[in-house]
Amino acid sequence: MGHVLVLNASYEPLNITTWRRAMVMVLKGKAEGLEHDPSHRIRPDHLLPTVIRLHQFVRVPYRQMPLTRRNVFQRDGHLCQYCGFSGEPLSIDHVVPRSRGGADIWENVTTACLPCNVRKGNRTPREAGMPLRREPRRPPTSLNFETIRRIHAGPNREWAKYVIGGLNAMGER
Repeated sequence: MGHVLVLNASYEPLNITTWRRAMVMVLKGKAEGLEHDPSHRIRPDHLLPTVIRLHQFVRVPYRQMPLTRRNVFQRDGHLCQYCGFSGEPLSIDHVVPRSRGGADIWENVTTACLPCNVRKGNRTPREAGMPLRREPRRPPTSLNFETIRRIHAGPNREWAKYVIGGLNAMGER
């Protein structure tokens, strides 16, 4: 018996909760079970849910994921976006260098290995002849990467189909 994915009425992932809390919501009529674990029964007529959907829409204020080194590395899958190197050390590179007015925004920062970062220097990828493997983008969800990783790597594979955009949209592999 493990955790349960909670979806909003619009099927948007909200959180991961305990199976006890999920069962209380289902029994009170606040949620419905969408996916169930056939090997675990709570009562003879109730299977343990692994995904529940709330009946009432919960308005969640939109929170943008903060731009941090850790989040950039996770978005880019800990890979250099110029050569594909996946070891240490990796650094953050500004696509348009800060000295040329490049801002600290999701769309202008990417992961680079030290040799590529030095080779690119104070130039744009086009000027350096170093095309990016994937254009940097703002993550499409306010769920943090750890929650999404838990959803995708969790014991319940059926969770993945409920994550809008999924890890591929964020550049994860």
